[in-house]
Amino acid sequence: MNRTFSLSRAPVLLVGVLAMLLASLGFASVAHAERIKDLGAFQGVRPNQLVGYGIVVGLAGTGDDSLDYSTQGMKGVVSRFGLNLPQGVNPALKNAAAVLVTADLPAFAKPGQLLDVTVSALGKAKSLRGGTLVMTPLRGADGQIYAMSQGSLAVGGLGVSGADGSQVSVNVPSAGRIPGGATVEQAVATGFDTAPTLTFNLAEADLTTALRVADGINRAFGDRRAHAQDAVSIVINADPGAEQRITMMGMIENIEVQPADAAAKVIVNARTGTVVINGAVRIAPAAVAHGKLTVTVSESPRVVQPAPFSQGQTAIEPSSSISVEQEKKPMINFKGGASLADIVKAINAIGASPADLVAILEAMKQAGAMKAELVVL
Repeated sequence: MNRTFSLSRAPVLLVGVLAMLLASLGFASVAHAERIKDLGAFQGVRPNQLVGYGIVVGLAGTGDDSLDYSTQGMKGVVSRFGLNLPQGVNPALKNAAAVLVTADLPAFAKPGQLLDVTVSALGKAKSLRGGTLVMTPLRGADGQIYAMSQGSLAVGGLGVSGADGSQVSVNVPSAGRIPGGATVEQAVATGFDTAPTLTFNLAEADLTTALRVADGINRAFGDRRAHAQDAVSIVINADPGAEQRITMMGMIENIEVQPADAAAKVIVNARTGTVVINGAVRIAPAAVAHGKLTVTVSESPRVVQPAPFSQGQTAIEPSSSISVEQEKKPMINFKGGASLADIVKAINAIGASPADLVAILEAMKQAGAMKAELVVL
């Protein structure tokens, strides 16, 4: 019997002296200007979520059967046409299903425009394939109706079941979409044309980027109409009126500015061994040693026979053998200004696994040899 123990040792020596910017070397990306419209959006100019409860009919026996909320929904549908089901009668709705209908209402959407909707089964319907959504109102967070939805579903999934209970499902047959299946009934007031000022919000908070966006707007218009309120919001003075503001917003969106460099970060996914290092990471001179210690224990028991006529008993005598093997790996010296390619080559040379790489990065952070935020997912 052999038992082998492998002990991976973390780096034994890490010395930080002077931080160097890896972004200035070969692997760093060249800074370039971006349009303001790609950095964020104007406050109030955003989509709104809509949701509704409806009934899908025309299913081939894959509906909700006799669930109470499906029955109540069907009673509500037929009541629109002056029909009333007898009291206490609950039809078996195998060809109908209760669903939730969701859609996004874009900014500036006007009555009559079409929206794509997603229809999802609410109960135990097996498939919505071949179904038709009955006219369903879609409401916003304020409870008002902003769109009406109706149409035939496009379902990408498939579900088949046998009499013995066996089932086969491809994708998700209990959800589908209706392209252009909703009609906008009323627009959402954005208030951008009546607000005292316009506010542009960055997608990612950064003080330097906010200042550069404000400066870019001021240079383009030749005045001081924009100022950074905080790390996200840039407040812009604008004349009232939709036409004037639309013109100015269009011009602002196409102004190019150079966003600030991202904060130095090293992202480590401990589960998958993925390590991502951005271009702002600073590396100081450091030395890394990595070794692998293997301990092998071999068990070779022997059977001992007694001498003839000695009245002894047969016994088993244990015999163990222990061997230690250590791979000798050279110490790697990271000089100041080492490129990412040099670091990867060195770590591969010493045979570091993803787990060892994580340990090396953590040790470099603790030793002050890596000027970056280490984020472990």
